[in-house]
Amino acid sequence: MRSLDRTDREIIRLLQENARRSNKELAAAIGLAPSTCSERVRRLEDAGVFRGFHADVDPAVLGISLRAMVAVRLSRHTAHDVDQFTDRARAMPEVARMWHVSGANDFLIEVVVRDADHLRQLAVSGFTTMPEVAHIETALVFTESGTPTLPDLTRADAR
Repeated sequence: MRSLDRTDREIIRLLQENARRSNKELAAAIGLAPSTCSERVRRLEDAGVFRGFHADVDPAVLGISLRAMVAVRLSRHTAHDVDQFTDRARAMPEVARMWHVSGANDFLIEVVVRDADHLRQLAVSGFTTMPEVAHIETALVFTESGTPTLPDLTRADAR
């Protein structure tokens, strides 16, 4: 991919703030003709800059009242075991996001559940029954802060 110019960076910033912004609104905010703006967004999409556009849904609407982080330690670290665990965990509807990490644990997994009983069932009947899993720890998520936008660390003035 070619390097990003100032206009590309502004398009990315504005779409991270609101991905539903119309092309007309986006073009006006940047000072481009709508056709030029549309072409630039298409090029960024084709280059894989945007991995998707998502709706931020209220979890309660979907019956979710509890979120937790599950730290998983595998018994062995063979490529086969890592792949098997990854496939099994991704197939669980409660798994929202998953990270393969370094350190004492091998995976950090964000799960969403109805309630504490559902979390217990997921831990006991889900994760601990997987042959690759040696140990799990769960931590309840009380609040979430931060922003889903990513900072532009490629700029010369980024620290």
